[in-house]
Amino acid sequence: MAFITSPLPKGLIAIRELPLSNSYQALPPIAIVQFRPSAESKRLEQYQAIYEANRNRVYSFAFWMTDNELMAEDISERTFLRAFSVSENPTEEMIDKALLRELRSEDTVSMDPPKLKCGTVKEVSAIRQNTKRVDLERAIMELPHTERMIFCMHDGDSYDHARIARTLGISENESRNGLHQARMRIRELVAASNGSVIAA
Repeated sequence: MAFITSPLPKGLIAIRELPLSNSYQALPPIAIVQFRPSAESKRLEQYQAIYEANRNRVYSFAFWMTDNELMAEDISERTFLRAFSVSENPTEEMIDKALLRELRSEDTVSMDPPKLKCGTVKEVSAIRQNTKRVDLERAIMELPHTERMIFCMHDGDSYDHARIARTLGISENESRNGLHQARMRIRELVAASNGSVIAA
């Protein structure tokens, strides 16, 4: 995977990743990072290292929240622009908060505080062993956005509840409740798609 930079007007640099593994090879993702005029090559290397260390996680969250590759790429670009405008050396949590600000600006993403929107989930007595990945992905996409983000952060990227709470601006208890509801709802949806028996 090649990481290249393209020259732009003074103080800007374009970061591209080639080649792409999806169908949008004609439209490679690009993150435009605005540097201060005094930026030196060491600082550029630092920005590149931060970008490389976080880009997959940021894109993954953006994709799970939007279910749209192009929108996820756009949100990822804006996330790094925002993060680097706040700090020359943003931490993972700063980048996550920048991502949330960008997600909240999207009309299709509603990052409301978790209110146990999944409702009362019935107990699933059995789920067939041949659960398909596509069924799991569909179930995740049916979760409310906040519960979906909690699930992706905790079960997908091993965030603890303290970090999730700080990032989303909720309590640790709300994070735990949201995760529990998300897991139970996913379990119910996967069972329903597989024709498993659901106890009343």
